[in-house]
Amino acid sequence: MKTIYDVQQLLKRFGTFIYLGNRIADLEMMEEEIKELYKSQCMEPSEYQMAILLLKQERAKLRDQ
Repeated sequence: MKTIYDVQQLLKRFGTFIYLGNRIADLEMMEEEIKELYKSQCMEPSEYQMAILLLKQERAKLRDQ
């Protein structure tokens, strides 16, 4: 997993499609969904860590612009 697209594909595997029309809100919602999937033990710790890291990096990059 290397990009936000990969995170979206991960969520798609679980039937989750997120589009709110605001990129930062999309990233925050994706993070919440990833956390819920991890709490439900639907994903590996390594997948969880990488997804959260990518989402936080992208959100920070957008906020800096």
